[in-house]
Amino acid sequence: MLRALIVTMAITSSHACSGQENCSADGDGESKDYCYSARIRSTVLQGLPFGGVPTVLALDFMCFLVLLFVFSILRKVAWDYGRLALVTDADRFPSVRTDRDSSCFCRRDEEIREKCGEDAVHYLSFQRHIIGLLVVVGVLSVGIVLPVNFSGDLLENNAYSFGRTTIANLKTNLLWLHTTFAFMYLLLTVYSMRRHTSKMHYKEDDLVKRTLFINGISKYAEESQIKQQAYENCTVLEARICYNVAKLMALNAERKKTERSKKFFTDLMAKEHVPTMINPKPCGHLCCCAIAGCEEEEAVSYYTKREAKLKEEYRKEKEKVHTKPLGMAFVTFQNEAMTAIILKDFNACQVQGCRCRQEPRSSQFSEVLHVHNWSVSYAPDPQNVRWYVRTEHLSLGGISWWIRCFVINCILFILLFFLTTPAIIISTMDKFNVTKPVEYLNNPIVTQFFPTLLLWAFSALLPTIVYYSAFFEAHWTRSGENRTTMHKCYTFLIFMVLLLPSLGLSSLDVFFRWLFDRKFLADAKVRFECVFLPDNGAFFVNYVIASAFIGNAMDLLRIPGLLMYMIRLCLARSAADRRNVKRHQAYEFQFGAAYAWMMNVFTVVMAYSITCPIIVPFGLMYMLLKHLVDRYNMYYAYLPSKLDKKIHSGAVTQVVAAPILCLFWLLFFSTVRTGKPRPPQLCQTFLAMLLRVQVSGTFMCFCDAQPSSPPSTVSLTERTDARST
Repeated sequence: MLRALIVTMAITSSHACSGQENCSADGDGESKDYCYSARIRSTVLQGLPFGGVPTVLALDFMCFLVLLFVFSILRKVAWDYGRLALVTDADRFPSVRTDRDSSCFCRRDEEIREKCGEDAVHYLSFQRHIIGLLVVVGVLSVGIVLPVNFSGDLLENNAYSFGRTTIANLKTNLLWLHTTFAFMYLLLTVYSMRRHTSKMHYKEDDLVKRTLFINGISKYAEESQIKQQAYENCTVLEARICYNVAKLMALNAERKKTERSKKFFTDLMAKEHVPTMINPKPCGHLCCCAIAGCEEEEAVSYYTKREAKLKEEYRKEKEKVHTKPLGMAFVTFQNEAMTAIILKDFNACQVQGCRCRQEPRSSQFSEVLHVHNWSVSYAPDPQNVRWYVRTEHLSLGGISWWIRCFVINCILFILLFFLTTPAIIISTMDKFNVTKPVEYLNNPIVTQFFPTLLLWAFSALLPTIVYYSAFFEAHWTRSGENRTTMHKCYTFLIFMVLLLPSLGLSSLDVFFRWLFDRKFLADAKVRFECVFLPDNGAFFVNYVIASAFIGNAMDLLRIPGLLMYMIRLCLARSAADRRNVKRHQAYEFQFGAAYAWMMNVFTVVMAYSITCPIIVPFGLMYMLLKHLVDRYNMYYAYLPSKLDKKIHSGAVTQVVAAPILCLFWLLFFSTVRTGKPRPPQLCQTFLAMLLRVQVSGTFMCFCDAQPSSPPSTVSLTERTDARST
């Protein structure tokens, strides 16, 4: 990826300033006058008082207050579209909300762990370490780097010029200071993440390794054969074969809802002594007129017949479930040593010729069980397996899974890169003079607020698209789905939010001119110095401000969840169905999307922490608000989830990548600023970058060498209960 980034920046910078009218200057002085005194010919980065940051800050803060006011109204009108509806009732406990809301930010980690799970504690601890890191980086950037940048004299002497706060205002003889601080930021990041990972301890019960997950078993295998396949000195306590119970679980859940609805109307009739009539069609409680096909029925009678029908379907499906094996099994042994022996035999490969095959011990049932096709690993926690969503995901693997994954990600890349990249959309509008009528307004609302709001809107839509792509990839554990979502979201967000706006604001125009203009290559003069523009950092400062106020306020409102809640309420048939909707409307917290979104903003802040140090205080403000919002949502809005340790380790990897990208920015700035590489600064920055990569690699290897916590040992009887409830 680093090679691709270098090539992309080289190509972009080589075409960034072309044409006789733009590159007429030949000397270094004229190059400085053009690239550091003139503004880019774009309505996005027009020369505004301090880059439009004060105006955008005021607008975003007012939007934040409006959204908070809307949230306060929703908490009174539709407050039960969160997790509180599962434990309290709005009519019976109207005062509980105020008492709990006032103390939600004072909860200790033990209380968070008890109610929200271990992963919530790790996530919030991760945020606190990021906040501490940004505090130190902010003090250094604002207290030292910012005055150094402001002391330069390359730009005009204007107190309202945003460019004077950036590295573009500084002479090259002081760039060694920025390189030193960039390397210091890496050390601070490594120390902060090392301190965080040292506190990531799971409960002691989770260290017991007695249950194995076996995939590739013959669909005609029996549990007794699996027990006898075990080694002589290995005692098998339980061996349970997996079956496709998705439909069975859906029928069971629907039957329970029907039972609750029947009990609701039975109690109501016993209280009022009047039978209740309902319209059994979808949206029946909204229908105010009786027409053909929408006749009303007596509620208790309707739900009694529906319950009997569902019980019969459940009985038939339960009889057929043993005919739908998935070719997998959970096997529990007596102690950890037995599982270690079996794992060693099945996962130690011997290379013979061009093939890598396993050498497990054989028995009389080896051929029947297809032992040569087995893949053995530690069993995940039953709460980590998506039993209810799609049990057939468990049996999908091999070549078919890789082909499916490749096709889905190709479609995702085409969709996101060509259709949802606001940098290309905005620059294209500018180049074709679509925004020419408003260019003369020179209004920060037009030139800064709406472009950053557009960028935030597209980046907010991206996690949802990536989540559904990860769902269709058929991951059978919540950890795998969240981990895939996190890595893909982070990659696409970095390209969408950071790389393309930084490097591609004029690349699409240059590409079309190179493709269709025959005289372009003959007349163009290549300049490297026009890539890092004085006002370029203002766009990202405004983006971080929009993410801090508007983004966190929207997370607090949870608009997608509210819309789904309203739709499900409208589709309900009766008051009892609406009550069931309220009981089943809470969702699990999406750690993958949350990590990716947060690390995207953090990477933007760290990448510009030296070239544009004014961005760091706004990044700290974003993290503080993000921590408060996530703490509130986890405690009151979302259900607890059980994941493995890998997703938290993956987030640590993304954090370490942020300061490395900051040093790449310094490397390319030192290279392209004057069009001529300066050996001292270039060599110093390049050596610091190599040292950074070495330190980061050592840190990651050290983290990987730590013993990872295995999944908790839960008896297979509990696993079966989890599938049937």
